[in-house]
Amino acid sequence: MKFFAVILALYSLLSCSNEPGKRNHQTSASSDIQVEKRPEADLSKMAVKAEEALRFCTSKKLNTDFCILIDMSLHSGVKRMFIWDFKKKSVIEKYLVGYGCGTNPWSLDGSKDHPKFSNEDGSHLSSLGKYKLQERGYSEWGINVKYLMHGLEETNSNALKRFIVFHSWDRMNDDEVFPKGSPEGWGCPTVSNNAMREIDPMLKGSERPVLMWIYL
Repeated sequence: MKFFAVILALYSLLSCSNEPGKRNHQTSASSDIQVEKRPEADLSKMAVKAEEALRFCTSKKLNTDFCILIDMSLHSGVKRMFIWDFKKKSVIEKYLVGYGCGTNPWSLDGSKDHPKFSNEDGSHLSSLGKYKLQERGYSEWGINVKYLMHGLEETNSNALKRFIVFHSWDRMNDDEVFPKGSPEGWGCPTVSNNAMREIDPMLKGSERPVLMWIYL
């Protein structure tokens, strides 16, 4: 009888350690841990933008081989600058791109997932809209190459006045940094040095100005 009493006691202890309430508590604690999902570009949205871009480039006598699309609705730590090939109707390259910091500290990532935009001089913000990339020149930043950005809409008409140009920056990364964001400057769209080394020959070799479209 003593033997059976010992067995019964051990069974009771083991049963208590596996109570449903404890298992549910452990499961609940695990479910509370949430991992931020990496955002991805909406390809269908981009294709629609590309069709509009091609019509615009044709009407304005811009390059109809490729354009640059920048989707600012994406987190700044993921690649959101796309080289779109009009003939292939697809993305052929993609890069990280920085934007303006506004009132946030310069070179940090204060607005990585909630950017603001402005066409006002002194705002330190980037401007949405279509641009004509033209006039290659010397930059004090990155690999010392810049392209002037001619704003073609009311939302970016002050680009030249604000000295907004396309250039590279040593602080920009080649690879995605999400959930961190890309460093923010004073309004210029910036890419890594290696990215500019790839993009520069395309822009330099184009017989016509190239469209850069920054949108949400």
